[in-house]
Amino acid sequence: MHASPALFWFRQDLRLADNPGLFGLRTRPLLAAFVLDDEAAGAWAYGGAQRWWLHHSLKALGEALEARGIGLHLASGDSAEIIPRLAAAIGAEEVVAARMYEPWAVRRDGAVARALAKDGRSLTLETGALLHDPDGLRTGAGKPYSVYTPFARALSAQPEAPPPLPAPQALHPAAEAPQGLALDDLGLLPRRDWWREFPQHWMPGEAGAQRALADAGKVLPAYGSARDFPARAGTSRLSPHLHFGEVSPRQVFHAARGEGAFLKELYWREFSYHLLAHRPEMPEQPLRPEFARMPWRRDARALRAWQQGRTGYPFIDAGMRQLWRTGWMHNRVRMATASFLVKHLLLPWQEGEAWFWDTLLDADLANNSANWQWVAGSGVDASPFFRIFNPITQGEKFDADGAYVREWVPELAKLPAKFLHCPWLAPAELLSKAGIELGRDYPRAIVAHEEARARALAGYAGIRAS
Repeated sequence: MHASPALFWFRQDLRLADNPGLFGLRTRPLLAAFVLDDEAAGAWAYGGAQRWWLHHSLKALGEALEARGIGLHLASGDSAEIIPRLAAAIGAEEVVAARMYEPWAVRRDGAVARALAKDGRSLTLETGALLHDPDGLRTGAGKPYSVYTPFARALSAQPEAPPPLPAPQALHPAAEAPQGLALDDLGLLPRRDWWREFPQHWMPGEAGAQRALADAGKVLPAYGSARDFPARAGTSRLSPHLHFGEVSPRQVFHAARGEGAFLKELYWREFSYHLLAHRPEMPEQPLRPEFARMPWRRDARALRAWQQGRTGYPFIDAGMRQLWRTGWMHNRVRMATASFLVKHLLLPWQEGEAWFWDTLLDADLANNSANWQWVAGSGVDASPFFRIFNPITQGEKFDADGAYVREWVPELAKLPAKFLHCPWLAPAELLSKAGIELGRDYPRAIVAHEEARARALAGYAGIRAS
């Protein structure tokens, strides 16, 4: 065994298998650490739903490490102070971690590297969160890609990702390893128990990720035709596991090889990271500057109705309630609910981004901000702003029999499918028979579709004219 000890710094790579940095240290005395650094993350510190997941993922990771001979050192505070101190405590000249691309993480890693260098130590960052490092893909002109299709073409032309690495069978503890915090000391579990249904739907940790990956193999062959229907089990549900790094993109790629429709989604994730790496302002500022002049409204009541699934549009409300209760929302419904906030309510996309950040288990900064800018029309390769999802026809097309709405908006369950997505059109006697009084049992629509559409288009025309 190599005598030189090392420190492995877990971040958003909470797995043992296909973890290049960890695999490279498998024969050396090792301290494995995780640092909760909310101050460095600032506004993008883990949201409430993510903190629930993180608690359970760290628990699973700690148990997996203990089974291989070492523990997981937990700490909370300034990484630029904690990581050099831990390295010094075990005599490690090298700290190894997986590269992160969030702007705040890039700044933090720079501070950690400088602090380590003062003592003659180094920080080595391995690529493990993506199939390809964003700096390695450029256009023919040597610039970062700003359009998805040529990016995906260039990515697919790269040599195929190598097979995933196995998990180390045994690890060797560094001598004099300091005592860390207990998991509960991190205070990750939200005080309110709104997450009480999460365990019914999710199993955080690497074992849960592998189970989800195996389950995904059953649905991926029909992914292209089934993924748009939220009442069906037609999606992979891998996104939280990918976000926390419990499964690697290489593992997903090799499991999904040949499934073109699904691989496009994996490439979109890569594209989102490519944009974030080269446009670090993306989470806060529109990538199309003219959208800074969009006449966004401020309406706390409308925002709250959207957050609570009380807009009066059943397909939208079903999605927002699914999000609140499960920490996840079907992708088709994500697009519809996001479009409703930005275009029907004319509220800034950053409001929706913030809500999703706090309530989504898979709230990935690159994906979340890129997708909100895509819907808002302000991204570099975005859906045109004048493409406005009709919340009624979206429901009629993708939830024709109403199974999705009936599950998440049960007060409408007795309405016939003909009126389920537009209950205000149901005859009074039919509403009465179904036990529904609009405004009492279910809210009236907070905005009329055609009026909202006209308002949004007028606002867009204004910024184009200016």
